[in-house]
Amino acid sequence: MTALRETRREAHEDLDLADVAVELRALRTASQKRRYRGAPPPLPSREVVIHAVDGLASALYPRHFGPADLDAKDIDAFVLRTLDSAIHDLQRQIELELALAKDWKGENRIDTPSRAAEVVKEFTAVLPRVRALLDTDVRAAFNGDPSARSIDEIVFSFPGIAAIIRHRLAHRLYRLGVTMIARIIAEHAHSKTGIDIHPGAEIGEGFFIDHGTGVVIGETAIIGRNVRLYQAVTLGAKRFEADGDGALRKNYPRHPIIEDDVVIYAGATILGRVTVGRGSSIGGNVWLTQSVPWNSNVTQAKPRNESFDDGAGI
Repeated sequence: MTALRETRREAHEDLDLADVAVELRALRTASQKRRYRGAPPPLPSREVVIHAVDGLASALYPRHFGPADLDAKDIDAFVLRTLDSAIHDLQRQIELELALAKDWKGENRIDTPSRAAEVVKEFTAVLPRVRALLDTDVRAAFNGDPSARSIDEIVFSFPGIAAIIRHRLAHRLYRLGVTMIARIIAEHAHSKTGIDIHPGAEIGEGFFIDHGTGVVIGETAIIGRNVRLYQAVTLGAKRFEADGDGALRKNYPRHPIIEDDVVIYAGATILGRVTVGRGSSIGGNVWLTQSVPWNSNVTQAKPRNESFDDGAGI
């Protein structure tokens, strides 16, 4: 170990870290000048946002994500304290996001930091509805997975539930115009579960992602009620449209619409603004780029051996 430290020290002595730091500062300054007028404003804290969302999750499900020794008689007080702390932290982060009130062209936006209190008020008011929606997701997981032994097991351990808890919170913020913080929440859930749900995606009640790893759901996807997805499903865009200047268009519908009571099996890829009709089943590894009507059953073509000789040449 001593010899290794000496080798590292000698390698570091050959580096001029001060020069590297100066070059990084020049690049950072140039980038900031392109984006901001004057001094760069402070940015939201990813760490604080994640901590606040974890607090919200524990307020929604205090028996599962609250303190291990939480007594039943103390739950309401714990929820109140946790909500107060999480909402306070979240409001400050929203203020910081809204203070970046410039778009990519440097033009003023309508949003101002003073709007943060209004956003937080609207967001907090819908938390009971979020909990009610999540209860339908948990019940869908219990009904849809024969390996699940209890509701508590699902809340504690299913990655699909961890992802949808955070998505339903992030989606509310996204709809209120707090898109950066919503994306931070979504990407944190992605890193924890392997499930990538853009906060803009609209998802109905009773949503269940089984196993989950590799699922991707795009920004403008619309998912109806009682939909079940398996691992590695992609609801993506088929292509990206550009404007007259060659820049990618934003904020236009480009992801699938999945109607009620649809099941999509592992590895299926559905691309573009297509509609999968109510009650349909999309088989594993299917590649789908066109709409299908209600109650469709889409599977891969059966494999065929092209070299098979049926005897016609004998």
